[in-house]
Amino acid sequence: MRLRSKPVLCNYYVTYRCNAKCSFCDIWEKPSPYITREDVARNLRDLKRLGVQVIDFTGGEPLLHREIDQFLGMAHDMGFITTLTTNGMLYPKLAERLRGKVDMLHFSLDSAHKEEHDAGRGVACYDFVMESIQVAKRLGERPDILFTVFKNNLNQLEEVYREIVLPNKLMLIINPAFEYNTVAVGDQLTEEELNYLTAFGKRKNVYLNEGFIELRRDGGNHVADPVCKAASTTLVISPENELVLPCYHLGKKSFPIQGKLEELYLGQDVEELKQQEGRLPECEGCTINCYMQPSFAVEVNKYFWKALPSTLKYNLHKGTWKRLI
Repeated sequence: MRLRSKPVLCNYYVTYRCNAKCSFCDIWEKPSPYITREDVARNLRDLKRLGVQVIDFTGGEPLLHREIDQFLGMAHDMGFITTLTTNGMLYPKLAERLRGKVDMLHFSLDSAHKEEHDAGRGVACYDFVMESIQVAKRLGERPDILFTVFKNNLNQLEEVYREIVLPNKLMLIINPAFEYNTVAVGDQLTEEELNYLTAFGKRKNVYLNEGFIELRRDGGNHVADPVCKAASTTLVISPENELVLPCYHLGKKSFPIQGKLEELYLGQDVEELKQQEGRLPECEGCTINCYMQPSFAVEVNKYFWKALPSTLKYNLHKGTWKRLI
């Protein structure tokens, strides 16, 4: 049973450029422009009319955009829930300008040990994350730690939780790694390791979408009976001001927006691609979290019920649950 026909989320790529070189990501390898304020203003108005509730300004590293605070401010003032994930390198310098404009602020951290975290990120950013936590707290912000889980850093989860999350009264977001295109994450998590994450997700100040775990146990999305609703729940806007379908990671088709996002999204060409969501050959076995999370929220099935407790837990913690009703 479909609960909602309107899209929930916009993944707004402000640039693909990044000041890190993460081993599990290829975005930083792409040449990229930056989005413009004029396009953002027009697109936000159309996103509001389309019913979108959450704007995730992403990248690349979103803080590389010199006007990121203005984009967040526009979206926040229009009533959107705003989210931003950063490696922390630029946050201390920009924190004052971002203050009060990001509802869900995530600092990426994959190890409690500087050398291990920096090695995975391809640049020395651990110290910036630690500084960012203190700066954000001093400004009255409530940041989260986003921990991307691989087999080789699963043993770091406990230490990050005990030594960084709890002492700073943060929320730990457990983000199971996923593969896409040519980007591989190594061996998949075993059933025992998935069970460990499930148990860990029940702790205080921890968010784990249990739907992610259930989907991995089931072998991911299946084209014969797809759980993925990427195209109908999520709008992806590229730095070139194009609507990308069915999702960024497949990027099968890009449509120039040209100031007509609402008209474009509701048009026949996009509608035909929506009908293929989760059914393309490349969609078989997919577990990409950023599209599965909104997919779980719009249709009543076992993934909806698996995801619901953690979603309520996180939004109650953030105080955003009323705005999602």
